[in-house]
Amino acid sequence: MTAIIVIVVVVILAAWLVSMYNSLVKMRNNRENAFADIDVQLKQRHDLVPQLVETVKGYAAHEKDTLERVINARNGAIGAKTIDEKIVAENALSSALSGLKITLEAYPDLKANQNFLQLQEEIADLENKLSSVRRYFNSATKEYNNACLLYTSPSPRDMRRS
Repeated sequence: MTAIIVIVVVVILAAWLVSMYNSLVKMRNNRENAFADIDVQLKQRHDLVPQLVETVKGYAAHEKDTLERVINARNGAIGAKTIDEKIVAENALSSALSGLKITLEAYPDLKANQNFLQLQEEIADLENKLSSVRRYFNSATKEYNNACLLYTSPSPRDMRRS
């Protein structure tokens, strides 16, 4: 009878451990998929930036430094490999694009250019999509981190012993 109880307890414990592991794997994969969604939007943004810069070049030829900062930031963003590198590089690109927007205020003819308006609209749409997928990524990351803490943190009883 004792052997049966021990076997049942071991089976229940093994099932719980497998379930916990599968849950963590599922949350990790969900987080990685969420970042993949961000990556798709970032690649679309990277593709639009050169078009925007080319459109602006005709109007703002003497704003070479601003345009070069945008291109350099885009190239840095494309070259980023890890999630942390991508976050830093994308923040730099967002900052460079903001500087470009400020510079463009001095060019009313450019702001009326149809191609420029379309590109600006596409970039604004992408920024909104990025914001949405970033919120989802942050939520998935928080859920995963909380689960990791839940499964790996010591119990209150263990904490009293130390």
